[in-house]
Amino acid sequence: MLRSLPRPSHTVGMAEPRSFDVVLLGATGFTGALTAEYLARRMPEGGRWAIAGRNREKLEALRARLGLPAQLLEADVTDRASLRKLAESAKVVISTVGPYLEHGEPLVAACAEAGTDYVDLCGEAEFFDLVYLRHHETAARTGARIVHACGFDSVPHDLGVFYTVKQLPEGVPLRISGAVRTNATFSGGTYASALGVFSRLVPMVRTARERVRAEGQPAGRRVRTNPGLPHRDPGTGRWLAPLPTIDPQVVGRSARLLDSYGPDFQYQHYVSFKRLPTLVGAAAGAGALVAATQLPPVRKALSGVRKQGSGPSEEQRARSWFKVRFTGEGGGKRVVTEVAGGDPGYDETAKMLGESALALAFDPLPPTAGQVTPAAAMGDALLGRLVDAGMVFRVVA
Repeated sequence: MLRSLPRPSHTVGMAEPRSFDVVLLGATGFTGALTAEYLARRMPEGGRWAIAGRNREKLEALRARLGLPAQLLEADVTDRASLRKLAESAKVVISTVGPYLEHGEPLVAACAEAGTDYVDLCGEAEFFDLVYLRHHETAARTGARIVHACGFDSVPHDLGVFYTVKQLPEGVPLRISGAVRTNATFSGGTYASALGVFSRLVPMVRTARERVRAEGQPAGRRVRTNPGLPHRDPGTGRWLAPLPTIDPQVVGRSARLLDSYGPDFQYQHYVSFKRLPTLVGAAAGAGALVAATQLPPVRKALSGVRKQGSGPSEEQRARSWFKVRFTGEGGGKRVVTEVAGGDPGYDETAKMLGESALALAFDPLPPTAGQVTPAAAMGDALLGRLVDAGMVFRVVA
């Protein structure tokens, strides 16, 4: 059975000092550029960082346009030697190069072998599971922390549940549900990743089952992430529908890794709508898109709807927001909490990704290694950073 192991006191990759605290690969993409800009504002004095990509001219143009105090590294996801050199140069590597199932594994492998911490924005369940099966043991041995889903997928949900658990009694069965709502739009990269996920449902399920067999349940504890049923929330009057994203899987894995989630933990994940017809229309549209992606000619036509590297304008992002409301019960206590912020897919995602990398590079953290979650790897440190950076974590009732 594969598990997250305590981080070794000495790792293979840390035998020599690293040149950089943080390296960002994919900086010239839409989300990558926002992340680079965020790191420039939040990097502590004396922090050493670099932006990396395959096109040096684009990197130089980005550095000049944003006035970035970062060095430049050339690296290509198709060139394993360049990725190995990149991983060996850094304490933490950030990747914004997706879709991850197509482009992500060589960099994860390089970081696992070098004992280098790794964070990304991935919301692709099949990629998570393949990385666990192929690279978890190596990362656990070298001390690398492989942390996926460090953007809107899935920090607000993972850290929101982590925060909610802290408001409830310890050592008792816990039941928590989360409901997300937002007015934001999405980029070409996010759209491309979603099409890829929808088109690979059969191999995704097969890989997930293989991981379940390898991973198992935590000893003496039970963790469940049931999808739930559509219903009207009596507290808010809003309509809730199960949301089959990566978020409940990440929450469930945090619960497996953290004993503080109690002996019997259950989580349900929803999207929130004001009106029932809106819910029905969204469900029908999602179902039609999933069905359409099973046909290669249709999928190819759909892929041209949004170009990778594109995204909402600064004005659109300024008007965007998200809220996730959590209801937690356990030991006779009930609590309602909320996580909220601005534009979830880009401005806040750059914030969450950047702060995750900075926490791994500079903060005292729990001793973990292998493929771990944001809550398990960074917990209170990341929570404090995000509050300091303007995200809201609060008890509502």
